[in-house]
Amino acid sequence: MKFPLLIPIWTATLSLVVAAFASTEKQIFLQGIGASFPAPLYQRWIAEFREIRPDIEVNYQAIGSGAGIKALKRGIVDFAASDAIASREGVAIPKGIVTIPVIGGSVVLGYNLPGITSLRLSRKAYIDIFLGKITRWNDPSIASTNCEVTLPNLPILVVTRSDGSGTTFALTRHLSAISQDFKNAIGANKSVAWPAGVAGKGNDGVTTLIRQIPGAIGYIEYSYAVSSKVTFPELQNKSGNFVRATPASGYAALSSISSSEGSPTDPDGKEDYPIVTFSWLLLYRTYEDAEKSRALKAFVGYALTTGQSFAEKLGYVPLPSLMVKKTREKLTSVNSKPRPAVE
Repeated sequence: MKFPLLIPIWTATLSLVVAAFASTEKQIFLQGIGASFPAPLYQRWIAEFREIRPDIEVNYQAIGSGAGIKALKRGIVDFAASDAIASREGVAIPKGIVTIPVIGGSVVLGYNLPGITSLRLSRKAYIDIFLGKITRWNDPSIASTNCEVTLPNLPILVVTRSDGSGTTFALTRHLSAISQDFKNAIGANKSVAWPAGVAGKGNDGVTTLIRQIPGAIGYIEYSYAVSSKVTFPELQNKSGNFVRATPASGYAALSSISSSEGSPTDPDGKEDYPIVTFSWLLLYRTYEDAEKSRALKAFVGYALTTGQSFAEKLGYVPLPSLMVKKTREKLTSVNSKPRPAVE
């Protein structure tokens, strides 16, 4: 499916503009760390951008949203990435930081049930699994929506994240929005106290554990599930429909949001996948090095325009058109001058 992207007029000349600077002798190095959720797409952006701006070297390490925000606050990186950013969502973002939404994605519940490739989970079922109330795969709450499947009497092992994670935040924010019991018992945050299970570091760590353990279920970003061939269920959305995560169902869910300061907690469209999030780059509003400021804006500008064309193939959701204007305005606010200390 092709998505309607609102690509600015200047996108057509982007390659020519950035190429004009490619002859610069000085190599500019940009270091970023943060969320593992968008890492496969970021690496593609970096590789493609290097072809048109060989004078700019971008390095990104996916070590978790929490670590990215901490590093930016300490001033030891040039940018960070996180899937949880807005203060109204209870996430502390340092002053002097600009948050730029760059891509969207879906969180899926990967599972390992040998021989079972099709599954549906009701809202009650997936809430109670993560609350530790449903402990076996043949529980009536799961069986009732899977009459055509013979479910095994197998223990459920919940796989979670060991690191501060925007993926954790996206899931717990959704679960807290649809379940008062979950909100009271666990709540929404980048790290939470899960009632049971095992934990892996990053989306790749969780994916590995799911693949290794029969009976496991865990939350991972859609692209990791697809690339690792991890099976995931259709989830019941607010409208009562069971929807499979795809770039199209994720786009439908995110398209209702025009703000650049948050992700939907429980989208209500009939075709909307229920657990979706934007992923943001976090930049300093001011950079002391003018060349670095220009280089970073060139890279992010590429990601917001040409870079969006790689999203669907890699399992991500391109930015809905309603967000593009505000995103561009935010990027233009990044400048270069002596920077005050981040509080």
